[in-house]
Amino acid sequence: MTIDDDAIGPIDFILIELDPDKLRGEAAAALLDLVEAGVVRLLDVALLAKDADGDVAAIDLAEAAAEAAGDFGAIAGAQSGLLSDEDLAEAGDALEPGKVGAIIVYENAWAAPFAAAVRRAGGELIASARIPAQDVLDALDALDA
Repeated sequence: MTIDDDAIGPIDFILIELDPDKLRGEAAAALLDLVEAGVVRLLDVALLAKDADGDVAAIDLAEAAAEAAGDFGAIAGAQSGLLSDEDLAEAGDALEPGKVGAIIVYENAWAAPFAAAVRRAGGELIASARIPAQDVLDALDALDA
């Protein structure tokens, strides 16, 4: 995958832990909606399963779709090579036994034009942080009180 470094947005990753008995495809559909709307661009997607003994195995995205785990088959080609075997092992360690995990590396494509304009103006990102949603909700509740 080639990325134009003059027009790239911030890159993030998430690891989502899911109960395999509750998979209905909603999360995959919502992710695909974000891709189709141009909000995010998928760079890497990997699925893992951790059995009751703690053994972790990769799940083929196309097979997962065929087994009604959602339409992840449509994003099976999202393999930029950014995720290493070490990343997958670390993600597997974070999963609870009996769960499946989805590791998603994505570009915040919505921000790419802004990031490019900042770079053309000689600017650079010097700090970034994610504020947990619950912290924002708590702060807003405190303001209302």
